[in-house]
Amino acid sequence: MFFSSRLPKSLEPNEFTKILEEKRATGQKILDLSQSNPTTAGFTFAPAINPSSGSDPTGHYQPSAQGMFATREAIREYYQNNGHGSIDGDDLLLTAGTSEAYSFLFKLLTDPGDEILIPAPSYPLFDFLATLENVRPSRYMLCEDDAGHWRIDFTSLEQEICRLTRAIVVVNPNNPTGSYMTAEELQKLSQLCQAHDLALIVDEVFLDYANPGTSAKPVSAITNTAALTFTLSGFSKVLALPQVKLSWIQVNGPEPQKAMAKQRLEFLADTYLSVNSMIQHAAASLLSCRGDIQREILGRIRTNESLLQSHMGVAPALREGGWYAIINLPEHISDEQCCLDLLMESSLIVHPGFFYDFVENNRIVVSLITPEEEFRQGLLLLRSYLKSQH
Repeated sequence: MFFSSRLPKSLEPNEFTKILEEKRATGQKILDLSQSNPTTAGFTFAPAINPSSGSDPTGHYQPSAQGMFATREAIREYYQNNGHGSIDGDDLLLTAGTSEAYSFLFKLLTDPGDEILIPAPSYPLFDFLATLENVRPSRYMLCEDDAGHWRIDFTSLEQEICRLTRAIVVVNPNNPTGSYMTAEELQKLSQLCQAHDLALIVDEVFLDYANPGTSAKPVSAITNTAALTFTLSGFSKVLALPQVKLSWIQVNGPEPQKAMAKQRLEFLADTYLSVNSMIQHAAASLLSCRGDIQREILGRIRTNESLLQSHMGVAPALREGGWYAIINLPEHISDEQCCLDLLMESSLIVHPGFFYDFVENNRIVVSLITPEEEFRQGLLLLRSYLKSQH
């Protein structure tokens, strides 16, 4: 065997992907209600990326493992202007995307065979990132209360902690439930981390996209000193610029763990030096466009959420933040069959709930940044399909 066991034994496409590829090969128009790439979603904003802004005109390369000071200062100001709290730019370390940030943190915190606790439901990427680092992902549950809020099931979480557990991952707000971590949950998480010598990893890429229609107030982990805490974010969502590959890890927590973590993270980053210098030079200028970018995205989200309510006849599941919506299907319709039928019969893409580890098998997930007209057409097709299943 030539290849690592960390990789899947087979990379053959599943049935859904095969059907989609066949349709695309024959030139059929596909309506995609799952699209999450803002660069292909028809937004009009186009921030000017000026790599030379503030850079050395001679083009000298001066690598910094932690990231350029001016870039980290611009990110510090972003948090301060956002009202999430004051941080020190020296507590930031830049990475080329949040996937790399997770890779660094898993290298920092684990040995092969150790465990990381990840939420369910949540984004499926964690399984691949953990496996590639020889780490085992173990799931704790998010549960929906009577009011429709998704909250951490701390009984489930505590049951999953074992001698191999090294960190708890929280997504704030979660993808796809759109639920924010509460201040009370952060306190309980910190207590668990203290009691079991665990680190807390909080992914906050969707933090800025709060739903104004809910009473939930975004709580960031950046000021948490009660446990060793790593807060992740980046331009892919903050500025809807996944192509620039600039993210960060903010480190906080009690000393001396915080200082030791920063020292070791800098050693890891110095080994790769993967963050593009030109993008770092452009960071402050790009962040100055954040207001216009986010207003347009939030406007799209509000419009599509209204379309979802009016076309489906019921309100979507409660979304506190983020840009995904959960649609609850009638109990006799499975998410997998619904998604396959919609693709086969209507060339419509929606995501089945099992992609995200929902316990229930009658939930589908759609993206609220889909262009409005495509979203409306897709909802009409979905409504027609559901009527045909009665």
